[in-house]
Amino acid sequence: MSRIFLGRGLESEANIYLDASKSRAVLICGKRGSGKSYTMGVSIEELHRSADVTILVVDPMGIFHTMSLPNSEQESIVWDWGDSPRALPVKVIVPGDPVERYGGSDIVQEMERRGVEFRALAVNPSDVSPESWCDSFGTSINEPMGIALMKAIRRCRQKYGKEGYFISEIASEVLVDPRANDRTIDALVNRLEMANQWGIFASDRYRELSEVLDPNSVNVLDLSVIDSGRYGRRGLILSVLCRDLFRKRSVARRREELGLAPSKRKFWLLIDEAHQFAPVGRSALGKEDLIRWVKEGRQPGLSLVVASQQPSAIDGEILSQCDAILSHALTTSDDKTALNRLTKDYMKNEIKAYINQLARTGQAVFVDDDAENIEVIQIRPRTSKPGGSEA
Repeated sequence: MSRIFLGRGLESEANIYLDASKSRAVLICGKRGSGKSYTMGVSIEELHRSADVTILVVDPMGIFHTMSLPNSEQESIVWDWGDSPRALPVKVIVPGDPVERYGGSDIVQEMERRGVEFRALAVNPSDVSPESWCDSFGTSINEPMGIALMKAIRRCRQKYGKEGYFISEIASEVLVDPRANDRTIDALVNRLEMANQWGIFASDRYRELSEVLDPNSVNVLDLSVIDSGRYGRRGLILSVLCRDLFRKRSVARRREELGLAPSKRKFWLLIDEAHQFAPVGRSALGKEDLIRWVKEGRQPGLSLVVASQQPSAIDGEILSQCDAILSHALTTSDDKTALNRLTKDYMKNEIKAYINQLARTGQAVFVDDDAENIEVIQIRPRTSKPGGSEA
């Protein structure tokens, strides 16, 4: 795959493509109901047509599993665009037990009947950094509890290796720390026991990501079943995945350059409601990992798509690295100002002037820095079923 078909230009009436022959950083934004998630689905469909891309969709709203069904509701429109409705193979990755997370086996069975395949994700405790543990527990690496935790993890790595310990081993090392006082030990062990009850951690063996990621499917990480919040588990899960994927892809890239291995698939990470994970003005679990991904991911073949109703709420370090923008209608001045800061010299007008031209749902301003082009376009119809309709 070398390009993604997005739609048609309103003035040029030409087909509009995004060059995907190399790593990209893309921002998709728009107010509620303007088509942001729909456009993200278009990007996913196009990426799936490629034979050299692995896709992971981070879905905090639980809406992308519907891509396992064809877009029958818009069949005539899809045909008008020269395509046909079709389902995609969708693997929904669920942190923990899917039946427990979704509230019943009948829900899981009905989704499976609709073509969804479930895969349970178990996070390896040994993949969680001391800093991430501290963030999850609302403490600092410089406080007594954080210091005791860091020492316990260091001893676990020395005794069991990088892949050989779990929460119970960490707690055991905390209990025998000669320099930690009883209050610190009790507080830390209680938090570790609480984390063990979250139902997201492996407890028997080390789990490789390859066990849940299918390179031939649309992999959807459903975080809607996990509590949100600054110290929530969503960010922890994303942080662990990003670090693991970045490390493994970087190693694979070195092997490719040295002729030690054939070229492997490039990786596209697509995150809906990205402001939850990389908020402006404050720290959050996973934020630094996403910043590293967007700043350093080009060389190892890592692309990123961030989507949000509030572009002004996404950290500026990520926005500034985006080399392509698809903006639907925005109404708040803060959001328009955030995008307007990304205006480049090659543009005839400021970005907000183009946004003000958008007349209806499905239209978007497409900015492509690589091609030095900005244009108002009509997004093509989805071939798979869109999710996210309101009750």
